Amino acid sequence: MNLASLITKAKQKAPPAESSDKKFLKRSELEAQRQAAYRAEQEAAEKAREDRIARKRKAEEDDAAKEEERREKRRKFAEESRRKREQEAEEEERRRRKRLGLPDLPPKKEEGEEGTPVPEDEDIEEEELFAKLRALDEPAILFGETHKQRLKRYKKRVGADSLKAIMTNGPIPTTLQLVPEKDMLVSLTIPKDKDGREFLFRQLASYFTMVLEEWENTLARRTIEVKNSYPGKQAYNAMVQARENLRPLFKKMEQYDLPDSILEPVVEIVLAAQERRYVDANDGYLRLSIGKAAWPIGVTMVGIHERSAREKLHESDKNAAHIMSDEITRKYLQSIKRCLSFAQTRWPPTDQLQLMG
Repeated sequence: MNLASLITKAKQKAPPAESSDKKFLKRSELEAQRQAAYRAEQEAAEKAREDRIARKRKAEEDDAAKEEERREKRRKFAEESRRKREQEAEEEERRRRKRLGLPDLPPKKEEGEEGTPVPEDEDIEEEELFAKLRALDEPAILFGETHKQRLKRYKKRVGADSLKAIMTNGPIPTTLQLVPEKDMLVSLTIPKDKDGREFLFRQLASYFTMVLEEWENTLARRTIEVKNSYPGKQAYNAMVQARENLRPLFKKMEQYDLPDSILEPVVEIVLAAQERRYVDANDGYLRLSIGKAAWPIGVTMVGIHERSAREKLHESDKNAAHIMSDEITRKYLQSIKRCLSFAQTRWPPTDQLQLMG
């Protein structure tokens, strides 16, 4: 067998080439293959991401369930401990009473029984009571506290004789019922009766509340650039400080505990400010803060003889410098001065000579 016959035989035994194998592919076919591979890769990545999210969510739910279970166990343990302490204290009190021959403890009230119900006109809805307590920086709920106890705590915090005394929603919450602007004009004559003094305190509280609200609204209307600037922040801090320092004054007016030596000058200052006589109001503030009493200068006692007019150093408190009496008084008197400074810009006087320097 020669070489030519072997080559022919090998060609006959070789399998025919598949028609699908192509030496060259079109660009559209390559793009279709690339897009199919990309879609498959994206689907696999999305499925892996969903699996991770599902595992993470399941782990968070399991942790939350475990934390809730631990919290419930702690609550039950605390409740059981409190019950045991109460029982031990009750048993100890019973033994003490028995030892001293005292009557036994009265029967304990059933759970949920709160004794005398709260009158309807003094009751407050639960949500509203929560909001009022939070406004006073008090916790809304205490452990084991009932609705009646919460009302009692709110009443004690407000300091009112009745829950009918509702706190106002102004810059400084107060139990004094504010009067409309047309009734804010005060009189120089200080009333002696209780009703007259109460109305006067309501007038003063209404005026300072109006000034603080206007002050706060004026600062809120400024642009963002002015608010974020250093002078803008200083102006806001001055308003907040004046508002906080006026709280003791409101508290004294609520308790009718403001002495006449301070009340009379404050009424004079407020009346002058309401009439836009700010220079006169500033003079009243200076007389109130610095006072007109004689200030000792130098040596006041030499030898056995008393200096002339020495008795003026020990006159009544009418001419005393109240700004020097205590820190709280000094702060709310300075806050009154700051309110005057704002009021003359918000309600400028018709006479320019009444502008304070």
